[in-house]
Amino acid sequence: MRVLLVSAHPLQDSLTGHLVRLLADRITARGAVVERLDLYAAGFSPVLTAAERRSTYAETYDIRAVAAEVAQLERADLVVLVFPTWWYGLPAMLKGWIDRVWVPGHAYDHASDLGPISGRLTGLRGLLAVTTLGGPAWADWLVMRRPVRRMLRWGVLKVCAPKARFGFAALYRAEDVSPARLAAFEAQALRALERLMDQAAAI
Repeated sequence: MRVLLVSAHPLQDSLTGHLVRLLADRITARGAVVERLDLYAAGFSPVLTAAERRSTYAETYDIRAVAAEVAQLERADLVVLVFPTWWYGLPAMLKGWIDRVWVPGHAYDHASDLGPISGRLTGLRGLLAVTTLGGPAWADWLVMRRPVRRMLRWGVLKVCAPKARFGFAALYRAEDVSPARLAAFEAQALRALERLMDQAAAI
């Protein structure tokens, strides 16, 4: 099994960095191959180029600037995203990776009549998102209605890889987390990873 582990945080010693290492170790221990993409360390540009946008509805999409990242996505059995939630949304770096890598002709196809798009990532078996938030759970659930989870599950994964499974783990009030609460979240994230890997292996 090949797992693409994508992280988005400017600080290597952050809680996000800690969670990346924790998950990478467990993936490796399960015998899977880990492809790590630290978007900040890699100097990934999240800015969609004019050429990319111009080719959105062209016969061939222009992936020249992100061919390596598109190839990573296409060969992944599982994708694991580790990131902070800022302002109840994805970090710009991660949003830009989705904008520039989950693209026509590779992640999905446009309909000839510009109707619903159809997914191309038939080999992708699952996606796990592990995120941290400064705010409380009630604000994310009741006020904002979990926008990051909904966008990733229904707006990205469901349309590009309809048969893939989805997992999500969120640590709330992450800026004031106790060792005990962090340990409980680590266990939750690892369980979500294990479940997704088991489900993917059974497909």
